[in-house]
Amino acid sequence: MLQSTSDITILIFGLTAIVTGLLGLTSPEIMLHLMNFSVIDRSTRQDGDYTLAFLTCSSVASLNMGVYYLVAVWTQWIKFYQFTVIFRLVTVTVLMLAVKNGHAPTGLVGVVIWELIGALTTAAALWHDAKNRRRNEMKKTS
Repeated sequence: MLQSTSDITILIFGLTAIVTGLLGLTSPEIMLHLMNFSVIDRSTRQDGDYTLAFLTCSSVASLNMGVYYLVAVWTQWIKFYQFTVIFRLVTVTVLMLAVKNGHAPTGLVGVVIWELIGALTTAAALWHDAKNRRRNEMKKTS
């Protein structure tokens, strides 16, 4: 199953997505606290406050994405690994612009940093793996 450095990065990020998804589903207030958001007691939330509903949707998406990552590792779907690098960088850009323009709280900067680390780590691992594959192919032909 784990045959390369990029497998390990995708596995780690997949497991992290599953854990954060489960945490958001089971303890949304803890998740809000971890993201440095204001935590309001459920009994004082006003009608029309859909924070917990939005967090539930995001948590389900995180859980699902974590499973996709694990399936990608299991099947050695390298194109998916490459895809995650690009779209994690898109996520970084969109969330940073949202924070900068005042459309999102600064607590999302932690998510931005996490996504940036994930993109750069996976990109570096993919580069390393490709370099190792080329080196091994050259050894076979000599």
